[in-house]
Amino acid sequence: MNEIHGHEVLEMMLSSGKAYTRETLAQDILARFGAEARFHTCSAAGMTAQQLVEFLEARGKFVPQAGGFQTSADLICRH
Repeated sequence: MNEIHGHEVLEMMLSSGKAYTRETLAQDILARFGAEARFHTCSAAGMTAQQLVEFLEARGKFVPQAGGFQTSADLICRH
């Protein structure tokens, strides 16, 4: 199974430059990493794309934007 760090998803969001909704973010995650991918962060592991979106939202990693949300480089921990 492919386990991807949540930072890669936040970096994907930044590079896209577009606003997301929970649904469009989950769709883009699945398109980029595949349906079988699982995600981990510094404090959680084994998450699906939808679970990761919920986790990142709960941790305040999304910045409101017209049409949805984006993230910010300041919100990505670097360890």
